Amino acid sequence: MDPVRWLGLSPLTWIVLIPAATALGIVFVPSDRKGAVRVTALLGMSACLGIAGWLLAKAIGDLGLAESARTLPALAQKRLWVTELGISWNVAADGMSVAMLFLTSIVIFAGVLVSWSVQDRTKEFYLSLISLVTGVFGVFAFRDLFWIYFFYELAVIPMYLLIGIWGSTNKEYATMKLTLYLTTGAVAALVGLLMLYFRAGPVTPAEAAALPAMAGEVGYSSFDLSHLLWARDQGRFSLPWNGMDFQVWVFPFLLFGFAAIAPLWPLHTWSPMGHAAAPSAASMLHAGVLMKLGSYAILRIAVPALPEGAVWWMPVVSVLCMFNIVYGGYVAVAQKDMKFVVGYSSSSHMGYVLLGIASMTALGINGAIFLMFAHGVMTALAFALIGFFYDQTHVRTLPDLGGMSHQIPFVGTCFVFMTMASAGVPGFANFVSEVMVMFGAWEGGLRWQAVVSVFGIVVTGVYLLRAVREAFFGPRNPRWDGLRDATTPFQRLPFLFLIGVLLAFGFWPRLLTDVIAESAEPLAALLDRAKGG
Repeated sequence: MDPVRWLGLSPLTWIVLIPAATALGIVFVPSDRKGAVRVTALLGMSACLGIAGWLLAKAIGDLGLAESARTLPALAQKRLWVTELGISWNVAADGMSVAMLFLTSIVIFAGVLVSWSVQDRTKEFYLSLISLVTGVFGVFAFRDLFWIYFFYELAVIPMYLLIGIWGSTNKEYATMKLTLYLTTGAVAALVGLLMLYFRAGPVTPAEAAALPAMAGEVGYSSFDLSHLLWARDQGRFSLPWNGMDFQVWVFPFLLFGFAAIAPLWPLHTWSPMGHAAAPSAASMLHAGVLMKLGSYAILRIAVPALPEGAVWWMPVVSVLCMFNIVYGGYVAVAQKDMKFVVGYSSSSHMGYVLLGIASMTALGINGAIFLMFAHGVMTALAFALIGFFYDQTHVRTLPDLGGMSHQIPFVGTCFVFMTMASAGVPGFANFVSEVMVMFGAWEGGLRWQAVVSVFGIVVTGVYLLRAVREAFFGPRNPRWDGLRDATTPFQRLPFLFLIGVLLAFGFWPRLLTDVIAESAEPLAALLDRAKGG
């Protein structure tokens, strides 16, 4: 059997089809068989975790090998679907997508375990959860703009249901705000994608000769990302349009359209509200992977297709992301609700991701992608822990908590680990990634932004240490004597799993950074050429 084709399909196809099949399987499970629904979801997501782990292992094994001997390029698979429109089932993998697929599989595996206690409409809950993650896997696996956008929308729609039905605090307002912001952003991004599609023009015989995968599309426009990059190299995106450089004109549609979900200040206000209202697993996916779709799309589509536009607009991003880091941090300090603390913390940390991208250096971009991974795991752990005690206390406000480590010492210890990771303590993956971003920003000439970002870490320590002190330490609070700790191996598994991932990649970051560099370095070189370097 071909090692990179399983039943004739690439593993990248399977990692999208398996969650889709899992969701379909859940549809046919009777609603009263909640155990069967949970087991179906767990088996499907375990298979995705296995495939993602296999992909990472192959990516690590590819390092240092000649292109012809590598496994990842051989995983690419393309089948024309609508030739006249240039739509194809087109999957491929590189270091960045492998890191994001691995992150997604980790978060959803833990999310399924954390959601084991959901009793209200269990079937519909898991169906929405698995549908959401199907969209996320699709965005990270595909190289066809039509399917990337399709899966992007598929990932957003179930979040509305998860918050609106199973959410808590002010859930109706949170769902409407999320929908308005993300829909507006998606429409702006769609305008930019269509501009690229029509500007790129039809596939030519010369292109088909250079890119054999395009041979069946000669004479037609194509959504294939490689076609857009070919058009870029031919100068089709460098011509004036309406008296202005095409790249400078179109790039902000993609930048701010995708940045709405990143989220870039001032487009961030939907996010903390969504975090606070969502159930635990939805919050884990929201902060862990959904917010990463925006930064990923900027790096996957906007920057490669429009490097000159990126060079023009990235200084703007470098300023706006400072508001993410500082303003988001100070607002987190003022919060009393634990979920709002972590929600604004996530907006602050995503500012570092955007700073790494704005640095336009290999080190900064590598750090940004690695931080997307590290932050995704850390924030999934945070919301899983908050959800564990909130399901029992139905209280998240810091003044009403206190001393809970007396009743739930295991959860309290895990929360301290999460705090250390978020604050960038050495030994956790977050430390390495944030240092890479700061050094990359300095290397890229963003000196004052690098200094401000260091101050942002101090602010992070302030609000997280305060949250730990007020929620878990201090005198015993008799009000919480009825709390049950995570005592069984099954209850502890998701927390230990997420902490283990943070420590593993904190002590051995090159397991991932070397893989990510395969994507980051070509992007930085492309931007250097666009700058005239």
